[in-house]
Amino acid sequence: MTEALNWRYATKRMNGNKIPDERLECILEAIRLAPSSFGLQPYSIIVIENIELLKKIQPIANKQPQITEASVLLVFAVWENLTIEKIDEHLKYISIVRGISEDSLKHTRDEIKIHLKNNSAEDNFNWSSKQAYLAMGIGMAAAALDKIDTTPMESFNKEDLDEILQLKEKGLRSVLLLALGYRDEENDNTAKDQKVRRKKEDLFITLQSTIGFNASNINTSN
Repeated sequence: MTEALNWRYATKRMNGNKIPDERLECILEAIRLAPSSFGLQPYSIIVIENIELLKKIQPIANKQPQITEASVLLVFAVWENLTIEKIDEHLKYISIVRGISEDSLKHTRDEIKIHLKNNSAEDNFNWSSKQAYLAMGIGMAAAALDKIDTTPMESFNKEDLDEILQLKEKGLRSVLLLALGYRDEENDNTAKDQKVRRKKEDLFITLQSTIGFNASNINTSN
């Protein structure tokens, strides 16, 4: 896994080669299996391969070349409203899959209802968006294991994309894009750059005690 994560980078140029269907399906399945609070998965992923549609999206995504050079573009779109009806639908599905009664899930339902009640609609949207980020991360790791390149993107006009894809009618709002394909090393001047991350001893703080947080609790060994 660490070898694959060292290999991956945010690819700036792709060569247009297509990802085999079975490999794409593996990445999509990894995204489907990603962790999500309450198992709710309050988002949908739009899978786009149509080049004409990708050409329409590119101008509202800062003309990033990966949009049209990728094999496929994934749009992570979050539920605009987190409603009790959607919660009940989710819990009903759990009861069917696990062969248990819906009444046995009452505690979970009450927990989620408290979560909804205590937050504003925008707070709930932001919470749902975090779940989509988790799913994207899992998808990127799965792609790297199969030597498939990815480019995560937040820089795009979300309102325009929602209109192009008619997401509002589906109760969705776009939050993330993920281009999938193969790197074009000749035209991507970052392809051979050394990966830069904070040193392990700077990034991780190891607490040696469960009592308090002070200098003596921190492992600063180099």
